[in-house]
Amino acid sequence: MSLPRSVIQSESDVPTPVTPASTYRLQLRPEFPFAAAEAAVPYLSSLGVSHLHLSPVLEAVPGSAHGYDVTDHSRVREELGGEGGLRSLGAAARAHGLGLVLDIVPNHMAVPAPLRLNRPLWEVLREGPGSPFARWFDIDWEAGGGQVLLPVLAGPVESCELAVDGHVLRYGEQEFPLREGTSGLELPELLAAQWYRPAWWREARTGLNYRRFFTISDLIGVRVEDPEVFTATHAKVLELVRDGVAQGLRIDHVDGLADPEEYLRRLRAAAGPHCWVVVEKILAREERLPSAWPVAGTTGYDALQRVDGVFTDPDGSAELADRYREFTGLPEWERTAEACAREVLTGDLAAELATLERLAGAELAPAVRELLIAYPVYRPYPGGAGPDPRAVERAAAAAGPGAVAGVRELLLRDPAFAARFAQTSAALRAKSLEDRAFYRYAPLLSATEVGGDPGQPAVSAAEFHAYCDRLEREWPRSGTVLSTHDTKRSADVRARISVLSQAPEPMDGTGGPDPALAWAARQTALGLGEVPQAVPRLADALLKGVREAALRTSWTERDEAYEATVAGYAPRPLELPPELAEAARANLLGMTLLHLAMPGVPEVYQGAETEYRALVDPDNRRPVRFPREALARLDAGAAPHGAAEEKLALTAAVLRLRRDRPGLFAGYTPLSARGPAADHCLAFARSPGLLVVATRLSHRLARSGGWRGTALPLPPGRWTPHVGRLPASPYETEADLALLLSASPVTLLLSAP
Repeated sequence: MSLPRSVIQSESDVPTPVTPASTYRLQLRPEFPFAAAEAAVPYLSSLGVSHLHLSPVLEAVPGSAHGYDVTDHSRVREELGGEGGLRSLGAAARAHGLGLVLDIVPNHMAVPAPLRLNRPLWEVLREGPGSPFARWFDIDWEAGGGQVLLPVLAGPVESCELAVDGHVLRYGEQEFPLREGTSGLELPELLAAQWYRPAWWREARTGLNYRRFFTISDLIGVRVEDPEVFTATHAKVLELVRDGVAQGLRIDHVDGLADPEEYLRRLRAAAGPHCWVVVEKILAREERLPSAWPVAGTTGYDALQRVDGVFTDPDGSAELADRYREFTGLPEWERTAEACAREVLTGDLAAELATLERLAGAELAPAVRELLIAYPVYRPYPGGAGPDPRAVERAAAAAGPGAVAGVRELLLRDPAFAARFAQTSAALRAKSLEDRAFYRYAPLLSATEVGGDPGQPAVSAAEFHAYCDRLEREWPRSGTVLSTHDTKRSADVRARISVLSQAPEPMDGTGGPDPALAWAARQTALGLGEVPQAVPRLADALLKGVREAALRTSWTERDEAYEATVAGYAPRPLELPPELAEAARANLLGMTLLHLAMPGVPEVYQGAETEYRALVDPDNRRPVRFPREALARLDAGAAPHGAAEEKLALTAAVLRLRRDRPGLFAGYTPLSARGPAADHCLAFARSPGLLVVATRLSHRLARSGGWRGTALPLPPGRWTPHVGRLPASPYETEADLALLLSASPVTLLLSAP
């Protein structure tokens, strides 16, 4: 449902609260500011979305292409057009019946250059723990000997040129505040007298004494659990909500917070009961979002995993896994995931681990380590029952049951230790799985996605239906996504790669001195296909991939000779054979329809309303070209030309239906086909008036002889396709799938009143 124009008369009028019918993500950056977004409003309104979802809008590091490196919570980012530009965008959106959703970053702030852009941090470094801003940041003063370690130097301090310039310490173009009364000291004494210690960037791994975002040392953790810090960091965002500029909030990295539930309750009280709030929360396959959280749901990676998985062939993906292990010599998924967790915890997160081990004591230190490695979900939560039983059992086998019991008791009685354990656990899961194991274990790259399960990538139709039924009952307003600014491959690239689970043959002939890289290169090239600048884009993604995998090179220990060979694995653009290209089309349209029609609030990533092929960031954050002309042609009656326009026509049709007839998208009832190819039909009803039908595993269907008389029994009604082929007369009791899906592998049917 879109925001009713009759309710919104001026910026001071708070709009009637509504759940978005759908959202459209816009990646703001200096090259695409508020004014550019405002210019796109008429097109996005015509597409059918109800809300624009904006990437972070508060002041950030100059030139930032993403905005998650916030420097000032009190100001809207000037590089994007400032607060005036944002309010103008909001007014234009309201004039077209649209709302705004803001992406906010409560977990961390930037350690920017120049450092004085982050005034609270600047004051803490100048005044130390006595600063009024000291409560803002998670700093372990004791661990640093009373100083904050700043890993900003290119080498050991004695090899770097540091100089005093008035009341600041200079290092190249960077400057740092001097503690009062120290500017006249000689350099060694001056450095010892500061509340911070400039250090070689390599020291961050073992010596960092402030909480950071994952392993990124130029993002410092914020203690938003402190009520005063919450108030100061949220005042501007809440003002924009109260003024009706924004109607919803996306909470970035909620697992980084000390107590997510407490934070969300405070946010809900401040934002009001009707602001739509979703959290970026990665749920493991069997994990559930805590029911007590006062939110609409997640941002939707749990839905992504189910939609991708239902178009993945379990037999073919198992065959690819066997081929991959034989071809590369690398271990299976479980061993890979555990090895990566151990590497990251004792390497990249050594400083965080040392903090926990110091808090727990030497006797319990091994159990702390093993519990973190064994944890099967991102993190526990304060007030829970303690560590996951599966983690306890696995950790006890390695560290001893007594030590694990001691850590469990510590987690239950020491809130500070429990919070830091949980925050470290979340960082470990993200870095060891998403940013290492997913690059190291790659039998089927479409399964190595945020929230994915590479060890068991396929999802049965029954599991998909069970998930949708639960979503509709428990979190009907939750977000759902297929492509985001964080996905490693866009949905349409994954749609092409996943056909390999039905036909692994295109992987034959893969070779090269580095088998794992050759395998990943071939799958990525097949997924990207013949697109502009395919080869350099592929080479960039492969280089990032080998650094993340950390087998032959890494971000911090680069093997330049090896990295020089990586571009050679980027072949010329590869296209799928015609029969697999048709299967990729079925995947692309099927994934699109399920995402837009299933329970939840679907989000379209910028440009993904048409065929959108993108690789890992920064490739997926390139400037977008909106298909205005193509949509206008389709609206004028032109037939869709190619998969890109088919997807655009499908997306617009369903988005407009969600906006104009929201009552159709209520409830969820699985439908079962009957006949020899029944497993290839995925169908469900959202209401008594709407049916969704998609073809799954279409290449395997074609090889087995097609639908062969398979039919879909229909609920009572006179059913007419709203998208796809239009028959001469409505369907009533059942539909022959060969006829219903003769022109398109998907359709959405409406029942005549």
